[in-house]
Amino acid sequence: MTARDPLHDAILTGDRRALARAITLVESTRPDHRERAAALLDALQAEGRQALRIGLSGTPGVGKSTFIEAFGTMLTAEGRRVAVLAVDPSSARTGGSILGDKTRMDRLARDPRAFIRPSPAASHLGGVARRSREAVALCEAAGFDVVLIETVGVGQSETLVAQIADLFVLLLAPAGGDELQGVKRGIMEIADLILVNKADGDLKATARRTVADYAGALRLLRKRPGDPDGFPKALPVSALEASGLERAWEEMQALAGWRRETGHWDRTRADQAAHWFGEEVRAGLLARLTEDAAARARMAALAAEVASGARDARGAAAEMLESLRPA
Repeated sequence: MTARDPLHDAILTGDRRALARAITLVESTRPDHRERAAALLDALQAEGRQALRIGLSGTPGVGKSTFIEAFGTMLTAEGRRVAVLAVDPSSARTGGSILGDKTRMDRLARDPRAFIRPSPAASHLGGVARRSREAVALCEAAGFDVVLIETVGVGQSETLVAQIADLFVLLLAPAGGDELQGVKRGIMEIADLILVNKADGDLKATARRTVADYAGALRLLRKRPGDPDGFPKALPVSALEASGLERAWEEMQALAGWRRETGHWDRTRADQAAHWFGEEVRAGLLARLTEDAAARARMAALAAEVASGARDARGAAAEMLESLRPA
């Protein structure tokens, strides 16, 4: 019988240090670490714990960190445990990330009911880190009630967070029509709530007009099967004054409750699991391709021909794929 991983019981008791070590383990690319992480995740999944997963994205400068700190502090004050998984963009040249979210959310970082973990996006598209889904599962096993997944920032590829979260919240700043045009349709289509931040001071009236603009834009989108009447919707909030946060939380709970009662919650999670199964298979196939010496050599040779202009990229790729067919 295989011995239980020493991190297993510690995570189930909510040990934050054990949780941090486990997330480091699942983020590792070492084969032995991947094997250990898979066994740990399988054992923890059997416990059947679930949290409300909330994906959060927003335009640069909108105040995502300020909002998360205010929102998370409100939830912990009500007795809930909150985990924040923040994905930071990585340098295209060095691959490094600043990972400064704990500094920006220092008050929440000191809260014993909260856990904040920044992770680098590396080369993974979609606004989430390569192992964000597994980190979410670990936070659920550790008994957190709410898991906030902060993505890199608004972009067309940001929609991948919908394959992790139960709800997706888009945080925007008070702006005019040009800014509305700048928000990608893809991310608008997956948003469950649009929260217009900075609805305070001189920007309060502008924020309310912006909410009305986005509410009108949302009505033009096709109705989704997982939405009750009135959703998706736009609301004003102020992270600075902590206003509108309770209303936003009430709407999130109402939507999550409706999806649970109607079966959409379970169907969505099943679809997400199937999606990530396919992603793991594709990633595994690519890994095997790079591990095979003969395949690597053939790839390098064809790449050199394409770079020199001797071959077309599509034709060279077709030849490479044909060479991988079993005899």
